[in-house]
Amino acid sequence: MHNRFLCAIMMLMPLGGLTGCGYTDSRTAHRAQLAMIGMKSDEVQSCVGVPDKIKKLNDNVQVFEYVRTINVPSANDSTLFPLQTIVNLTETTLGGAGKTCIADIRLENDTVTDLHYSGDDDEIVGTDGVCSIVARGCIRKPVSSMRHVKAGIFGPVSAFSSPKEPDQSPTTTVSASPTAATPSSSAAPAAAGGISAAH
Repeated sequence: MHNRFLCAIMMLMPLGGLTGCGYTDSRTAHRAQLAMIGMKSDEVQSCVGVPDKIKKLNDNVQVFEYVRTINVPSANDSTLFPLQTIVNLTETTLGGAGKTCIADIRLENDTVTDLHYSGDDDEIVGTDGVCSIVARGCIRKPVSSMRHVKAGIFGPVSAFSSPKEPDQSPTTTVSASPTAATPSSSAAPAAAGGISAAH
């Protein structure tokens, strides 16, 4: 849930604050960093969409880049309840005013080997919460090649840090002169052909 005005109120309640201010979003984003390892490029496009950019690093390795932004409305303070002021103070104190996620999905031989997030992507609780909008479709409707990752609070997923990055094989070393990023319209496979039978 991305409504930061309710979030400011919910921070007064410990459980409400955890579920409403980024905790769940952060866990979804970090769970995807484990679960999506092993997916094929067409499966990625079927649940994430066509990449904004595709960068070929060498003959075996390419990166799908997705840039997603959330729209956070603002509210005016009223005489009785200074809601926007509370939101601003909460975000200033705790952080988490992020609105933009840059997700780079690395594929080796057409198979996902890594999912990395950057950008101003933290919500009030947790890290990378904004990036849940990139991976949510894959997590909600998994394909057969995705890894099963325990979703409970005792599983390997944290809201506060990304899971350990998987080891990369020596064959995936970046070439000395990688090709320039190309728009998805010319480099990405057609989204219509990317629907996996696993769905």
